[in-house]
Amino acid sequence: MKRGLPKREFQPLADRMRPRRLAEYVGQTQLLGGDGLLRRSIEDDRLFSMILWGPPGSGKTTLARIVARETTSHFASFSAVLSGVKEIRAVVEEAVALREGQGQKTILFVDEIHRFNKAQQDALLPHVESGLITLIGATTENPSFEVIAPLLSRCRVMVLKPFTEEELALMMDNALRDEERGLGGLQLVLTPEARGLMVRAADGDARMLLNNLEAASSLVMDRDGERRIVSGEIVAAAIQRQGLRYDKDGEEHYNLISAFHKSLRGSDPDAALYWLARMLSAGEDPLYIARRMVRFASEDVGNADPRALTVAMDAMGAFHFIGPPEGELALVQAAVYLATAPKSNALYAAWGRARETVRQTGSLPVPLHIRNAPTKLMKELAYGRDYKYAHDYPDAYISQDYFPEELMKAPPRFYIPTDRGYEKTIGERLEFWRRLRGAENQKPPKP
Repeated sequence: MKRGLPKREFQPLADRMRPRRLAEYVGQTQLLGGDGLLRRSIEDDRLFSMILWGPPGSGKTTLARIVARETTSHFASFSAVLSGVKEIRAVVEEAVALREGQGQKTILFVDEIHRFNKAQQDALLPHVESGLITLIGATTENPSFEVIAPLLSRCRVMVLKPFTEEELALMMDNALRDEERGLGGLQLVLTPEARGLMVRAADGDARMLLNNLEAASSLVMDRDGERRIVSGEIVAAAIQRQGLRYDKDGEEHYNLISAFHKSLRGSDPDAALYWLARMLSAGEDPLYIARRMVRFASEDVGNADPRALTVAMDAMGAFHFIGPPEGELALVQAAVYLATAPKSNALYAAWGRARETVRQTGSLPVPLHIRNAPTKLMKELAYGRDYKYAHDYPDAYISQDYFPEELMKAPPRFYIPTDRGYEKTIGERLEFWRRLRGAENQKPPKP
């Protein structure tokens, strides 16, 4: 066995250093600090069914293990990846026997509960509802998407946050000092640069922090001397590449694209570039981002700057033509253009109003005068009769009804341009045409 290592050298450091008692737990003060709800429930041994929701490495499983040690209830656990309805039934049978025989409650911890399908979650529901089982589920996915509504309504969602850099630094120091479970026997000394890099690379994930620390220690443990220096270069070699927390199919995917979209809408090019960099660095499909910018160009810029749509489409085409990484600059150009363009959602709002009117009024007939008349029969039926060809009139405009007759009593106005950007010009033009229409309508009819 290598000098300085704990006896359980083949057990990962992250597992060895798990807090065993609530007093050892670092972080999540919103739940565990002072009179925090979760702290009180554990200390008073009055647990309720809950879903622990947080990113990887935020201490969900550790909290469940603390509950197992500090509660008088029977504690059962399994992973949703490896277990199913059969295992649920076995836990239920045991829970019934313990309640009837010893009056003991049962707490069931289900890791990765989002992996359970609807049938498996349904199998848990009546026993959680009756109080036979107190459920503690752990998930990295949004419970409102992954847990069935009846089960979710019987649980409290406890939101765990990524650990702060200060909390991670404290965990790292604990591991460096602990000679029984940690790396205290190695006498490691991290330079300030190494400490900063180690904490930043963990990105709020305690497991990643301790895994990286263990990897760095393996590069220096055979060096002579009582103290082994871990430099920034050693940490960089151990980490290789920082992986940003991201799931292209999960909630974080939608969180980041939402932040990007709202930064564009809020006319903040710097924030937009930050979220764009976050997504691209994490491996998001650049063409997905490009498609979202095309949508944004119509939804949030619209006719306030008609070129916005062209810029977005050109950026998507340029990236498709050049590819990464050079093509990313075209996305950057489009993002900055969209963020700094005048904004209008008038088109988006107009489309919503038009669709709602169609939903309410159904299939109203097209007025005869604006129907096409390619055949003699259609002409005899008055298709196209009395249609006024706009180009035959001054300014290529003539007052004429285009809505179905049923809507002409109060012609709807769907598109209401803003006074921003080019839409101000559009609004002035529409107002000019309305004045012409009003003047035309006030003329006496021809004899």
